[in-house]
Amino acid sequence: MRRTLLPLAAVSASVLLLAACGEQPAEQAAEEIGLGEGPVQNNLSIVTGGTTGVYYPIGGALRGIIGDNLEGQTASVEATGASVENIRLLGAGDGHLGIVQGDAADQGFTGTADFEGSPVETYSLAVLYPNVFHAVTLAGIAESNGFECFSDVVDHRYSVGDIGSGNEATTNQVFESLEIASSDLEIQQLGYAETANALTNNQLDAGSWVVGQGHSGITELGTTEDIALIEMCDDERDAVVSGYGGYTEHVIPGGTYPGVEDDVATIAVWNALVVPGSFNEEQAYEITKAMFEHIDEVVGVYAPSEEYLVPETIENSPVPVHPGAVRFYEEQGVDIPADLLPEGAASAEGDDE
Repeated sequence: MRRTLLPLAAVSASVLLLAACGEQPAEQAAEEIGLGEGPVQNNLSIVTGGTTGVYYPIGGALRGIIGDNLEGQTASVEATGASVENIRLLGAGDGHLGIVQGDAADQGFTGTADFEGSPVETYSLAVLYPNVFHAVTLAGIAESNGFECFSDVVDHRYSVGDIGSGNEATTNQVFESLEIASSDLEIQQLGYAETANALTNNQLDAGSWVVGQGHSGITELGTTEDIALIEMCDDERDAVVSGYGGYTEHVIPGGTYPGVEDDVATIAVWNALVVPGSFNEEQAYEITKAMFEHIDEVVGVYAPSEEYLVPETIENSPVPVHPGAVRFYEEQGVDIPADLLPEGAASAEGDDE
């Protein structure tokens, strides 16, 4: 179910802080700047994820596209704890564009989960590719502990991901959908590299990688250790997909990772490029247009995204589409679902009626 869009007057102050001028108090700026009405930002900060993940190189590709094709505009790429932190950075005005998981963006928009009582409204410029839920362990650990379905990790040492990351948010949502309490496991909050090291050193039994399929960190671990991916069994997938977060069923094909020869059933969540609501409408249009005109540069840093990086994928957006991006998609003949249009916007088709 999509959320009910809030009127413009309800756009949260945390989102609108981004456009505050240096001499203008943040509170005053937040009150005065509406959706898409912020000033053009000439030096853009792209908040991504860890340097070993997929978000960071995609951010680098976007930096190049912006710097090479948008006159007077430059961008920098910031390594962060990923989705949840990125949304908070955008809300605080410490970032301009963010790559985030859809479930975290939705939680920010609706003020739930990690954003309970402190909503941060972001708006999509583009939907990128699905992040796949990998429950990673070593083959010897899986065999000795009888890891056949995901719920078998109960009573074991499990890394949910880095603190404040989308990885952690997704894992916690999976636990909630499967009615697994945090007290049912020995929880650790480790980044991808730390999780790999802990598995290798017998300090951990399994951990989540909620990442693009073919992730280099899992591949690298598989070149030095015999790895295993814990399947999410039928009833578990049904519970997660029918629960909160907008997840879909997914199968990791056998052979994707060294030593994992069989298909592995799991779930996935879409990633999105988002901005605060106040982000300048014309600038949002120009960035979205430039990205798709030079999409090969994004595919060049993450080849598995190629089949997804088309304008039509915007229909999977976890939050409303920014007005500037709406203009681009309508020029491409893409019909954006009504529940993804920002408050007060009408599709080109609707305007003709």
